[in-house]
Amino acid sequence: MSHEVPLKDYRNIGIMAHIDAGKTTTTERILYYTGKTHRMGEVHEGTTQMDWMEQEQERGITITSAATTCYWKNYRITIIDTPGHVDFTAEVERSLRVLDGAIAVFCGVGGVEPQSETVWHQAERYRIPRIAFVNKMDRVGADFFYVVRSMKEKLHTKPVAMNLPIYEKEEFIGILDLIRGKAIYYRDETLGTEFYEEEISENYKKIYDQYSNELLESVAEYDDELLEEYIKPDKERKISAEMIKRAVRKGTLDSEIAPVFCGAAFKNKGIQLLLDAIVDYLPSPIDLPPYEGISVDGKKKIKRKPENSEPFSALVFKIITETYFGQLAFLRCYSGCVKKGTSVLNTRTNKSERISRLLEMHANKREDQEKICTGDIFAVIGFKDIQTGDTICDRSKPIVLEPMWFPEPVLSVAIEPKSTSDQDKLAVSLKKLMQEDPTFKLHVDKDTGQSIISGMGELHLEILTERLLREFKVNANIGKPQVAYKETITTSVTGSKEFIKQTGGRGMYAKLEIEVEPLKGHKGFEFESKILSGAVPKEFWSSIERGAREAMEAGPIAGYPIDGVKVTLLDGGWHEVDSSDLAFNICANMVVKETIGKAEPVLLEPLEKINVVVPDGYLGEIINDINSRRGKVKKMEARKNLHFLEAVVPLSELFGYTTDLRSLSQGRANHTMQFYAYDVLPKQLSEEIIARVMGR
Repeated sequence: MSHEVPLKDYRNIGIMAHIDAGKTTTTERILYYTGKTHRMGEVHEGTTQMDWMEQEQERGITITSAATTCYWKNYRITIIDTPGHVDFTAEVERSLRVLDGAIAVFCGVGGVEPQSETVWHQAERYRIPRIAFVNKMDRVGADFFYVVRSMKEKLHTKPVAMNLPIYEKEEFIGILDLIRGKAIYYRDETLGTEFYEEEISENYKKIYDQYSNELLESVAEYDDELLEEYIKPDKERKISAEMIKRAVRKGTLDSEIAPVFCGAAFKNKGIQLLLDAIVDYLPSPIDLPPYEGISVDGKKKIKRKPENSEPFSALVFKIITETYFGQLAFLRCYSGCVKKGTSVLNTRTNKSERISRLLEMHANKREDQEKICTGDIFAVIGFKDIQTGDTICDRSKPIVLEPMWFPEPVLSVAIEPKSTSDQDKLAVSLKKLMQEDPTFKLHVDKDTGQSIISGMGELHLEILTERLLREFKVNANIGKPQVAYKETITTSVTGSKEFIKQTGGRGMYAKLEIEVEPLKGHKGFEFESKILSGAVPKEFWSSIERGAREAMEAGPIAGYPIDGVKVTLLDGGWHEVDSSDLAFNICANMVVKETIGKAEPVLLEPLEKINVVVPDGYLGEIINDINSRRGKVKKMEARKNLHFLEAVVPLSELFGYTTDLRSLSQGRANHTMQFYAYDVLPKQLSEEIIARVMGR
C-alpha cells in the first residue's frame, strides 16, 4: 500500500442499495474510469470484477461484500461493494461498521425501495455521511424528482439535488451541474471517458434557476461566508463554487444533508461527477472524531486518534475461508501502523497472534504488503483463532473496539451427510461457514438428534448449501425449510421456589420469589431486582440473572426460545454456608421456567414485509393471493401503469412465493421481502405446530 498519500486524501466508502439498483455496475464504471481496470465488466455477462463468486456470476446478484482500492485526482479511494438482497444484510452491516462514508444508489424508476430504507438506516446507526446517486436515468419511467421526494418522505432526510438530468426527445443525454452552471454531455463512442461542457440551453434555464437557488437555500447555513453572500440582494452576491462545495461538505459530514447526483452507470454517464463528489464531500479518516474503545477489563474508556503515531488498533470485520491459505481475515486499521511478521494482541482471547502476510485486496485478487497504517482496509493470513468483531492491537497498549451487531436468523432447515465419509467433512465445513457468516447458525435438535442450520432466508441457505458442495466438496441432504418460531407470555404472574440440596459435605440452598411480565412488542429480555432488605446479597444477582436468561432458551409449549419477558426479583432467602452462585443460578432457572408456564404462554411467528410491483391487469389476483396467505396489505400506490403494494405476511406462508407470483402475473410482477416482526400465532395453527413438535 502506498503511504505517500496523506491521510486527508483517503476515502473509505461503501456502495449500498436495493437489489438491482445498479451498485455493482456503478462500481465497475468507477474502476474503469480511475484506471484500475481496462475493461468494463457487466453483471448480465458475469464478467464483473467485484462479483467474483460463481454463484454471483450465475445469478447476477452480489452475495458477499468485496473490497478494492483505486485513485482519482491523487485521492486514494477504497470501495466496498455490498449486497442488495435482504438475506445478506449482515454483509452490509459489517461493511458499514468499518467505513467512513457511503454512496446510496437508487433506481431512477423504483426510487426508495425496501432494502434502500434498511441500508440507509444501518448507515444512520453508525452516523456515516452519505451521498445519493440516482441511477438508471436512461430507463423508461425514470423520474429524478420523484426519487428526491421519496428520499425526503421515506428516509426522513434532507436531500439536496446537486445536478439534474438532461433529456432530448425522452432520451437521457447529459447532466446539468447546479454548482458550476454547465451542461455536461458524454461521447458514447469513447464509452463516456470523453465529455464536453456547454452553456445551459434556454429550455433548461428556468429549472436551473429554481434548483440552483434551492441548493443555495439548503446549504447556506453551513458556511458563514456563503451565508453572508446569500442574504445580499441577487445583483450584489459574489458566490463562488468553492463556497458552495465547502458548505455542502460541512452539511454532509454532519449528516445534516444528503447531496443527490444522477446518471446512468450502464450507459456510462455521470460517473466522473460521482467520483468528484466522493472526493469533495465524503470524509477522510481525520474528519471523524477519535475512535472510542474500552480497556480489556471493561473498566475505562480509551480514545484513539486516527494517526500513524498512535498505538496500532484494528477491527476484524470479515472472514473468508481459502482453499490453499486457510482463513483470510479482513481488517480496518483505526490507528498506528503494523508490519508483516509483527506479533499483535487479540483482545477477545487475550493471546498474541503473528501476522504472517499483509494483503491489499482487489475483489478476490491480492497484493502482498510490507506494512499497513491508519485508514487502510486490508487482509491478513496467519491468525490461528479469529472471529468477526475481534479487536487486534498493540500488545503494550491494548484496546477493545466497539463490537458488531447482527440480526438473528429466521429460517431453518435440517441437514445431514449423504454418506458416512461426508460426516466429518460436513461438521468441519459448517464450522468454517459459521466463522465466515455470523447470521448462519448450527444447532442439534435435542429430540431428533438432527443438525439444524439457520439463516436469514431461503436464498441465504440455498447459497450456503451450494457452497458446501462446490467449495468444500461435501454431499448433504437438505430438509424442508422450518420457520424459527418463538414463545412469549401474555400475562404477569408471580412465583417462588426454595432450592435445597443436601449432600455428605456442603449443601446447596437458595430461595427466590419473582414476577414475570410480558414486554411490549414481544421482544427482548429484562431483569430487575426490587430487593431492598438484603434478603439476597447483591453478589448473587448476576447468577440469578444468568439462570433466568438460560431459562429463556426453551419455552414450555414446544421448546422454542422465549422472547419478550421481564423478570423481576421480589424477595428471597440465603444461607451463610450453603448458598452459592451455582445454587442461585439453578434456583432462578427453575423458578423462571415454572412461572412462565403459568403466565399463559403463546407461540410467536415471524412476519415478513413484502413489497410487490404489479403491472396493470394483475392487481386483484395478487391481492387475493396475499389475503389467502393470512397477509394484510398495508399500503398501495399507483404510478403510471404500475402498482406498488406493501403487505405483511407470515413467513410460513411465503415458501415458493416467487414461483406463485410469476404464475399469477405471467412473469411480469416482482417482489422483495424482509423481516418485519414477530406476532402471536393463531390458536388453531399453534395447536397444529405443538402437535407436530410433540409427535402427536
